Amino acid sequence: MEEKVKKVEEKEITKANGMSVLLVLLAGLSVCVAVFIVSFIPVIETKLPGGLNICIRILCGICAMVLFIMLAGLHIANPNEAIVMTLFGQYYGTIKKQGFYWTNPFVSLVAPGKNVQKKISLKTITLNNKQQKVNDALGNPIIIGAVAVWKVVNPTDAVFNVDDYNTFLSIQCDSVIRKIARLYPYDLLTDNDGNDEEHEKTLRGSSQEIAENMREELQKKVKAAGIFVEEVRITHLSYAEEIAAAMLQKQQATAIIAARKKIVEGAVSMVQMAINQLSEDGIVALDEERKAAMTSNLLVVLCGNKEAQPVVNSSSIY
Repeated sequence: MEEKVKKVEEKEITKANGMSVLLVLLAGLSVCVAVFIVSFIPVIETKLPGGLNICIRILCGICAMVLFIMLAGLHIANPNEAIVMTLFGQYYGTIKKQGFYWTNPFVSLVAPGKNVQKKISLKTITLNNKQQKVNDALGNPIIIGAVAVWKVVNPTDAVFNVDDYNTFLSIQCDSVIRKIARLYPYDLLTDNDGNDEEHEKTLRGSSQEIAENMREELQKKVKAAGIFVEEVRITHLSYAEEIAAAMLQKQQATAIIAARKKIVEGAVSMVQMAINQLSEDGIVALDEERKAAMTSNLLVVLCGNKEAQPVVNSSSIY
């Protein structure tokens, strides 16, 4: 059975007593240095037994060494920074508030990754994820890119639960984008008449909703690393180069079909209206053959791509 990562409960260090400890240590060092120097004054050196004088100097050196070691326990936490500490391999505590602190001088600062600073930033950070090629729900290759706005809310989890939380977040962001992009088509599906199907979410038309789904999915992935994802936005979306031209032709054909359908519907209604109006007003009586000819001529004029050139008949139409 796979073992789970042991949860480390965060223990925040809040007592900022670094300045008072620093003053005490400096005062102690000053006393040690003063006593050490005084021990070499001939008047004082002659009055003290030789062995005692040497012991005083050794004691001053030991005290000064101890005080210098204690100086290593001083730490400065800047605004929106955190410091995670361990003591001999055990979790010691976390500093999350700004201030000047003194802790056990033997504590070690834990770095959140390799070749990075040991102080963890709590600021809001933007991850500009690189563009990647994925397949949408219809199998079409697309290029998609996203940006994630995030921050560390639990620095203890960020350093103990993952090796490098920046790399971890970047990889999880790639994974979530690929997973979500495969669930939706790039654009609306169309039927044979060129009509868009309703209630269909697409990467292009429902980008805000899909970005929110990405944020929720990414938050689940990185919660163990003490990261809070504030927002995910799609910054780039396009067809891949190998099908971009073909998809453009498809979109143009769909638009042309839809436009032609509207033109034909309008032309038929106009022809019908003209024939009915001529008959009702008694302007001219048309037999079926003449109606067919008139309908043909009007449809050619109304549905043609170019402007029609009229031909005037000066003789009788019969």
